[in-house]
Amino acid sequence: MTSATSVATRVVHRALDGRRYELSGTLDLREPVTSSVEVTVHGRRYELVTGPTGLGDEVAAALGVSRFDEELRFAGGTLVVGHTRRAEPGSRIVEDLLLAVWRGRRHCLISHLYTASTATAVGILRTLGITEHEDGVAVRPEAGSALATPATVVKEIPSLGLLEVTTPSAPQATRLPAWQGARTRSGELFADRLSNGDPYFVLAGTDIWATVLPLAGTDTARVPALVDRLGLRRLGAR
Repeated sequence: MTSATSVATRVVHRALDGRRYELSGTLDLREPVTSSVEVTVHGRRYELVTGPTGLGDEVAAALGVSRFDEELRFAGGTLVVGHTRRAEPGSRIVEDLLLAVWRGRRHCLISHLYTASTATAVGILRTLGITEHEDGVAVRPEAGSALATPATVVKEIPSLGLLEVTTPSAPQATRLPAWQGARTRSGELFADRLSNGDPYFVLAGTDIWATVLPLAGTDTARVPALVDRLGLRRLGAR
């Protein structure tokens, strides 16, 4: 029987800022994807995360939100809101946390706020222009709101690791080594180490910037060859 990782596949994922990325090749690309972005709304910064519809329940459980107290129709989907009190790690300060999860047909959008009301959350989300597409959720901030950073797309690829993709920027390019990286089908690959000593890789392409964090047990010597099996490019908006 043919292995799932030996058959060429193609998937397209949409980041929260609307950019679309195509992944192709003979690696296993069936895992779900998440995207995150930071936005400013009336001068305050918030983080948004999108993923499969079930991600909202997973985040709620991780934050200690036992149930969603409110539900309303919003932006063509359903907005559910839950509340809890929690202390930030390393701090004794206890704050009221509001978790807002917008659910579409196949995807959800997640945001959490501290010491906020449902009316405040709805007011913030109203400025973001939420739209669900077949390949993901995108936001288009309106008056009073703006994207603070380019969005990232994160996907686990079995046998390789955790892949994070975004668009290239000038500050990123200045952090690349002066020497040439390993050539792959999608760009130059550079090896580096995190502050704790764990290895990671940077893939610099003409229209993408990606980092690869190898899975535990991955032979890092094989990473360049595995990345060379991965086609990665940015598509035009649609």
